[in-house]
Parts: sequence; structure tokens; C-alpha cells
Amino acid sequence: MTTRTRYFVIASLLVTGVGLSTGLVAYYVGFPAGAFTRTGGPQELDYVPRDAAVVAFANVQEVMTSELRQKLRHAMPPTENGQQELQNQTGINIETDIDRVVASLYPDPDNTRGGSGMVLARGRFDETRIEGLMREHGAQVADYNGKRLVVSDPSKGGKFAAAFMEPGLVALGSANVVKMAIDLHQAGNNPQTGVQSVTGNEELMEQVRALDSGNAWAVGRFDVLTSRARLPENVASQIPAITWFSVSTHINGGLRGVVRAETRDDEAATALRDVVRGFLALGKLQSGSHPEIQAMMQSLELGGTGKTVALSFDVPAAVFDMIAGMSKGQLPQH
Repeated sequence: MTTRTRYFVIASLLVTGVGLSTGLVAYYVGFPAGAFTRTGGPQELDYVPRDAAVVAFANVQEVMTSELRQKLRHAMPPTENGQQELQNQTGINIETDIDRVVASLYPDPDNTRGGSGMVLARGRFDETRIEGLMREHGAQVADYNGKRLVVSDPSKGGKFAAAFMEPGLVALGSANVVKMAIDLHQAGNNPQTGVQSVTGNEELMEQVRALDSGNAWAVGRFDVLTSRARLPENVASQIPAITWFSVSTHINGGLRGVVRAETRDDEAATALRDVVRGFLALGKLQSGSHPEIQAMMQSLELGGTGKTVALSFDVPAAVFDMIAGMSKGQLPQH
């Protein structure tokens, strides 16, 4: 493997990871002070329906203004088509209008569609302007359980909807999920009526409470996602029996965090640790004589006991300086 190829592979992995933390930032998780419910997690979880397969949160302002993101923007200016499209359609500017977001994902139970999801964004919004822009793009407004529901593509079943749950909190996503969020807002958590938020899902909330403090995280049912992914049998059979996964990251000058997986039993956890050890050994071997990559690989620490497997990481700022150099063609040729 040449130096350029090795850098490309490692940089691709890093960019993918940071992309999930900054791109999903437009979608996912974080823990600002004063934003927790008594049961753990941000207050917005009260509006997330109970049967979510994945829940994520991001402190958008912390990540968007972080030294790491500014460095990557300078090295690799993003196209940001998704951000621009959202602003064109709704008038919402992710970088200036949103403080934090909570996202949830609901796979299609029939496995015939891609599933549905919702983003709860807290920040500063001009409700009249947002509704007006969406109507200009063909959306229609209807009353649902006391809330104004703005639905796009009504002729196609209303694929996208928006509703203001309270001042400064907007729900954006699949119309059916946004309606469930409105039901939760109006009825509150009431298991007797069948209306209950994810805070009543003790298994998921245990995973949320176990997260390390970070400005971006995600928790989900790995088995639910893989069962609906239609993976080839030879691939599915090689995946260890993971039930839950979680990722907690803190983004500032560098990137640090923990990835955890909870398996079906101790045997599956042992098998997963063996797989991870193999990848770590390969990565350390490929890092060669490059101190930045070696520092990153040395920061990876495998842990966990029983059914839990944990991998902590701490990617220093020097690695991202290397990525910036690579984007400008400053890497040595070998």
C-alpha cells in the first residue's frame, strides 16, 4: 500500500466519522446544560414516540463553531446542498437558527419502504415565514389535534411535515411521526391511552443514561436495523449478534468519544472483541512511521465486560491538519 493510498483510506474513515458527527449534526444529538429531563436525556425526548429504533442528538452550535469543523471547512469546503435545500424549502438556516436537535428513526415494519423519521429542532424560528415558504413550495396547512400541521406533497400522501410544538421548537419529518409527536404534546405520557414517549422505553433510556458526556451522540437497536436492511445472507451471517449500539462524541479541536455495542450474550461479545482486535492490529500495522496516525491508533482502546464491547478513541488535531495537507496535495509520494 503506497503512502498516498494509506492516507486516503485513513482520511476517508475520519471524514466519514466526522461527517456523521457534523452532517448528522443537522440531525442528531448533544447535552447542553439544563436540557435534561428527570429520566435522563434532553427534554425533547418527551416528544419522541416510544417505538423509535434510533434516537440521536447534537449540540449544533458547539459542533458548528468548533475548531475542528472550521478546520475541515477550510480544507474541504462542503457543497452543503442539504443545508441549502432545507433553507430554500423552510427558511431555516441550520448554522444560525438552530441550537440543538433530537432525531429519531422508525424502520418500516413491512420492510417495503425506507422507514420514517423526525427531527426536533430547538432554536429561533419565524413561524409565519417558515409556513409561508413551505406553502409557496406546494405545502398545505391543516389543523391536527390543535396544532397547525404544514404538509408537503399532499397528493402523494404527505411525505414531509412541519409543526411547532412550542415556541422555539419545531418538528420536521414524516407526517405520521410528526402527528404522533403532536399527540404526545397534547396527551402527555399516558401508557393507559397508548400514547407514550421514548422516555417510557426503559431499555433505550438505560442506554441513554450510560452515555459519556459529549456534544453529539446516538443510540439504537442494531438488530432492528439489520433485520430490515435486506443484507445478503453471507454478510448477515457474519455479523455478531448485537442488540444495542451507542456512539458518544465530543468535537472541539479534535474528536474523542466512545462506541459501545451490547451483544446477545457473552459469547457474542467475545467474538466481536476478537474482530475489533484484528482491525486494530491491521490499522496499527498500516500506520507505519507516521506519528499523527500512530497517535490516533494508539488512542483506540478496546474495553467492556460481559455483553458490552466498548471502543474509545481520541483523534488529535494533528490528524486533521494532515487531512488538510492531503487535500492540498502536500503529502509525500512513495
